[in-house]
Amino acid sequence: MAMSIGPVENEASLSSDLFYDILRRLDGPTLASAACACAAFCSISKEEKLWDNVCSSMWPSTNREDVRSLISSIGGFRKFYADCFPLIVNKEVTEYQWNDYLEYPEEWTEAEYYGDVDEFESVAPSDFVSIVDIRYKDKTICSKVLWGIPNANEFNGWFYNCPFRIDLLTYAARDDDNEGKVFLSVSDGLPPILSMEKERKDGKLWMELRDGLRLSWIVVNKKIKQAANLASWSPLGGQRHWPTDKDFVIRFGSVLSAKDILPCQVVECILIMKFRVIHTEGEGVQTTLKLTELSMQLEDMEGAHVNGRNSLLILKEALSCRRSKNHSEVLESCHLYSKAQSELREEKMKIESRLDRLCIVTGIAAFLTFWYYIL
Repeated sequence: MAMSIGPVENEASLSSDLFYDILRRLDGPTLASAACACAAFCSISKEEKLWDNVCSSMWPSTNREDVRSLISSIGGFRKFYADCFPLIVNKEVTEYQWNDYLEYPEEWTEAEYYGDVDEFESVAPSDFVSIVDIRYKDKTICSKVLWGIPNANEFNGWFYNCPFRIDLLTYAARDDDNEGKVFLSVSDGLPPILSMEKERKDGKLWMELRDGLRLSWIVVNKKIKQAANLASWSPLGGQRHWPTDKDFVIRFGSVLSAKDILPCQVVECILIMKFRVIHTEGEGVQTTLKLTELSMQLEDMEGAHVNGRNSLLILKEALSCRRSKNHSEVLESCHLYSKAQSELREEKMKIESRLDRLCIVTGIAAFLTFWYYIL
């Protein structure tokens, strides 16, 4: 018997429960797009529970009760996703060529070096929270949360004048299992390697790591109730077999504005992930890697580390800077920075080379002049 199915005339004929059931199965970008499709979807998509599910799937660290309370206090899961899913984009890098690069003054006054004390006091290290998730081939392998910034309790302490650095594995709250240690093995999708000599030749493990790893490093400021993702999601580069034959360094990051904070106007937020091979197939067990470093630091255009005082101001400004959902645009801005940085270094090397030659010529001329008058 033939059966005909009549078209649904309008959305009202479907229950809101069915709409909700449809929307709860979507990921974040699709849910955001569906909210623009019709009034019913738009209304239901404002439900916090939907965005709670999206955030839990995207960032498993948000399942922790303390993190859930934090997100609720800064505006809820919908706002948190809107702040942290788009990544930071800074295309102003090309405007700062070497000729326009402002040099630091030879002598700093105390006010110029330390800035406005009231401004620094308004940016407390304890206001920041780091929420970090690492994925390998769409599987979460590490979730860490760090409250505050380590060793930054006193305003006049060494932290404010020394290079800024956060080593997450050292200070973050430990997981309940494995004492916080993070491993990757063949069961997680790693290719088996018989020996490090073979890996050095074909680089198969290195390529799998570089293509499969994804990093999210979200920074939240509790006081101003803002958040941003400082990672590039995909690796920006790295180095294999360094500093030892069994180490692999993967670099993520973003380009942050330092306008009115540092002369170079922009800095790079460098996120380092380091793995070490602890077992190979030739040792009678499956190939296994251990995460040995997960850190953050800020560097200016010349590669100098930014101190704690300026880093806090830069991180605060980063929470309100421009972002994009187009990850290729994010990678492009990072590559623009690297290109500008390379050009700056080359120009400085040329100038130093000219100065060296000038010094040599001057020295020779002085030597010849001396012996001319002697003889």
